[in-house]
Amino acid sequence: MGTAERQEAPGIGVETASPAAPRRTEARVPDIPAEPAAPRRRAAAREEPYRPLWVEEPARRRRLPDPVRTSAVRAVLIIAVTLLQAMVAFLCTLAGSWLAFPMVLSSVASTVVATWGAVDVWVTRQVWNQRNGVVSTPSSTARALRRERRKARRHARVTERAQERIRRQGGSAGQLSHP
Repeated sequence: MGTAERQEAPGIGVETASPAAPRRTEARVPDIPAEPAAPRRRAAAREEPYRPLWVEEPARRRRLPDPVRTSAVRAVLIIAVTLLQAMVAFLCTLAGSWLAFPMVLSSVASTVVATWGAVDVWVTRQVWNQRNGVVSTPSSTARALRRERRKARRHARVTERAQERIRRQGGSAGQLSHP
């Protein structure tokens, strides 16, 4: 049973589509006019309501920066391999296999590497935040620090210009009296 048969009531030419889903009556190409409303039940039955496949929703959080995402993927893969090795070591130990001891040793080494991978994600994230700044919000201390530094640099430039002006005029223009 196709879509057209499902939307048409059996025996009657009345559609059972909900009023919330409007019918699409306009032409798909803007240059071609729509067909006149003729009493053709088959053409009307084939026409489907326009429903998008998905609805775009804004992301709740921003995407991770590329270096941080790369290190996170690397860490997840390393941790997955470590867990797999630990499971194989456990099963080999239960089975009494000769492979149990080498697998336990490799699991211990993999645990060290997995810890390094997790720390690498954290360090990469901190380095990225330090190099590229923080998101500027009204409560951000970084914004206040930048504002103070700009003010100090501006004041230093004004003072330097004034001193240069005094030096160019021979130094006597800035003196009130002779020593």
